[in-house]
Amino acid sequence: MVQMALDCNPLAGGVYVFRGRRGDLIKILWHDGDGVCLLAKRLDRGKFTWPKTESGTVSLTRAQLSMLCEGIDWRRPVRSAPLTMAI
Repeated sequence: MVQMALDCNPLAGGVYVFRGRRGDLIKILWHDGDGVCLLAKRLDRGKFTWPKTESGTVSLTRAQLSMLCEGIDWRRPVRSAPLTMAI
């Protein structure tokens, strides 16, 4: 799928994330230099927030990918407590 649909090289070190039809499953594929790694995660409750795309690909930061994997809406993250500054 990475080669055919996305026209990318899966052995180039990129991370590719795919979502299941129901939205509660993601599969992460990457090549770490030794071989291909596959991680699959299914949420017990809720759905993964998925980006809208017109080109078929979206670039995420490490923080956004981490939030996506945790089931957090990475487009609008909210702090659990307000920041306070010590003066």
